[in-house]
Amino acid sequence: MSRLILHHYPRSPFSEKVRTLLGFKGLQWTSVFIPAIMPKPDVIALTGGYRKTPLLQIGADIYCDTALIADVLERLAPTPSLYPVESAGLARIQAQWADSTLFWTVIPYCFQPAGVQSMFENMPPEQAKAFLADRAAFRRNVPGMRAPEAAGALRLYLEQLEAQLGDGRAWLLGKSTSIADFSVYHALWFVRRAGALASILDSHTRLVAWMERMQALGHGTCDKMESGEAVALAAASKPLPTEGEAFVDLHGLSRGARVTIAPSDYGIDPVEGELVLSRPNELAVRRVDARAGEVVVHFPRIGFQVQKVD
Repeated sequence: MSRLILHHYPRSPFSEKVRTLLGFKGLQWTSVFIPAIMPKPDVIALTGGYRKTPLLQIGADIYCDTALIADVLERLAPTPSLYPVESAGLARIQAQWADSTLFWTVIPYCFQPAGVQSMFENMPPEQAKAFLADRAAFRRNVPGMRAPEAAGALRLYLEQLEAQLGDGRAWLLGKSTSIADFSVYHALWFVRRAGALASILDSHTRLVAWMERMQALGHGTCDKMESGEAVALAAASKPLPTEGEAFVDLHGLSRGARVTIAPSDYGIDPVEGELVLSRPNELAVRRVDARAGEVVVHFPRIGFQVQKVD
């Protein structure tokens, strides 16, 4: 199997989702720590503009967004599966809800003063201030939710998740672990790091026990690499061929069209390149960078928008 390089940082909840996926799959991977805020010169060299965390790099192929990263890991290591036959559709739906609705409830809940104090207690004040300013600009397109509404919604969601486990099942959708578990887990993992605010979890005993089972999956085994080395590795590699792939045209575009692809929710920095892949669930552009060389940057279809470059 090709070397799996995860570009991440320790406090990133979506990175925790992928780290736990790697543990579940029992995979060996390489850890590259990247800055939590801009500037991120090595990240931009690989992606061409996309700055969300994490990224998965395999040679000169760069995979963005954890929904797509999960699919890539499933292709590379199909057992144990993230998409059990008996619950695959429902698992994807609950994962999408958790990655969006649940996550954007957790964020304003955790960023109350008590949560901020706990999460940034070991960070110099100027760094904490820079992080908060960066995130305010990064999330400017996300509809705001005040802390009281977030707390009320989170309590309801926790009750519903507790009820979901009420029949004694080990995992959210039954006997098998699925992508739904990992998407819900990373959001609640972030709540656990919010100091006194984490007490909101305490009365949900089945959910807490489920979180312990998730944590026990671990992160697999990894070695470390500097981000500049990862850029050099991309430059020394060739992207996987895409010419033989079926091309699903939903935008009136042909293979090779010059396009931009950008998230449709937040962090909407566009990536420009040659459209080389258009699957039902995946889009990709080929681009050339002065440092990273020829790379193909991959995105999930859901949550991203494509525009032709005139």
